[in-house]
Amino acid sequence: MSGHSKWSTIKHKKGAADAKRGKVFTKLIKEITVAARMGGGDINANPRLRSAVLAAKAENMPKDNMDRAIKKGTGELEGVSYEESTYEGYGPGGAAVLVESLTDNKNRAVADIRHIFAKRGGNLGENGCVAWMFNKKGYINVEKAATEEETLMEVALDAGAEDVREDGDNFEVITAPEDFEVVREAIEKAAILYVEAEVTMLPQTVARLQGKEAEQMILMMEALDDCEDVQKVYTNADIPEDMVG
Repeated sequence: MSGHSKWSTIKHKKGAADAKRGKVFTKLIKEITVAARMGGGDINANPRLRSAVLAAKAENMPKDNMDRAIKKGTGELEGVSYEESTYEGYGPGGAAVLVESLTDNKNRAVADIRHIFAKRGGNLGENGCVAWMFNKKGYINVEKAATEEETLMEVALDAGAEDVREDGDNFEVITAPEDFEVVREAIEKAAILYVEAEVTMLPQTVARLQGKEAEQMILMMEALDDCEDVQKVYTNADIPEDMVG
């Protein structure tokens, strides 16, 4: 599997996002609402909201849905109040797992997340137990078929990217979180298509899993991803390519 071991890579391969469009929309609407509540409804002045709207557009969310979510966030429409939390723990084989939650019921969220960890051979840990293993970075994934490495490097590094590296059939562009938008726009302007682009948590080291542990890890990550109170899940688990196809 991909060297950075991002769970989203597994999801792309398994086609989970398309199969659960309803769930995807729910999570995106929550993120748009919270981003608008915290930073205002102007996407030009609110980078978090801009990223959330771009992610929603990438999933073909209707504009009305986005507008309603923004208005709920700014208070123009009545809406649910969501609370942000991060949970940390260990999965099968001691792999690090970081869970970002947005919920209107914190007690339900922690109970559900704890249950998923326990059921799949993991355990929820104390705050800070694995967060130090991850760095917050902008991440853009470009298929090798879409561009020449030299071209991508020139565009990305000129725009302020930290690194451009190879990973199997893809190139990975890594940026500081604050430079992500500028680099993504430069890549877009150069007419280079990307597979994914987001600010994410990248692991500093990976935990290589095999056999039953790898199977359990996939099931655990899927269960967390399906949980209504979970927004994003990150892991440093490295899972064999043939288990993900």
